[in-house]
Amino acid sequence: MQNKTVSVRRSHFSLFGRLLAICAIAVCSLTLVQTGHTQTAVSEQVVVAGEEVPSAYGAPPGISRTRFSPLITAYVLPPGAVYGGLLYEGDAFRHGPPDHLFTEEVEIGLPYRFGVAFEIAQERFNGDFQNKSFSVETRYALADWNKIPLNPTLFAEYKFGTGRILREERPPEVEMAEEEISRQAHLNLEPMDGEEMEGEGKPKMPDAYEFRLLLAEDFGERIEWAMNWFFE
Repeated sequence: MQNKTVSVRRSHFSLFGRLLAICAIAVCSLTLVQTGHTQTAVSEQVVVAGEEVPSAYGAPPGISRTRFSPLITAYVLPPGAVYGGLLYEGDAFRHGPPDHLFTEEVEIGLPYRFGVAFEIAQERFNGDFQNKSFSVETRYALADWNKIPLNPTLFAEYKFGTGRILREERPPEVEMAEEEISRQAHLNLEPMDGEEMEGEGKPKMPDAYEFRLLLAEDFGERIEWAMNWFFE
């Protein structure tokens, strides 16, 4: 009889253990299901929509930014709008190292179709890096958008030279002759054709002024066009 009692207790213990295992599996399944739901909620896609640039006196948004391309501007900013930009221009020459020009600008839209802007130009050429110039500009649109054909805008700028002329714009044959003179001088040879070397100091960047006529137009709200005529 004792052996039977022990056997019965063992069967009860085995049944209780199976129930515990089933409950544990059920709890794990519920946890996995809740975790899956939580991950699905976290991975939901969030779309953030922003407003387009306000229109400048009826102009399309692309032209209301005034910066039509890195080298071309168009029309004016909306009143109270502020534009900041960093521009890069690179010139690769056949003879000599490339020239790199960085321009940081801030433009502010004013009432009555006016605008002002400030620019700092920095240049790197042949291992030298400098602040090339600081400029102040203003522009005035003659009328609201599409009131006058091509929407003419007047532009005036004054540049204060703050650096030195690292590279002068000269014909290639003149530059090659000067490079040959410099090379011979470096080798302690006599210059060719009696040419004399220029001074080692680079000339200071002069002040300058510039006037532009900005023209811009859009065709069928699908094509935008701009052109700048300038005198510096």
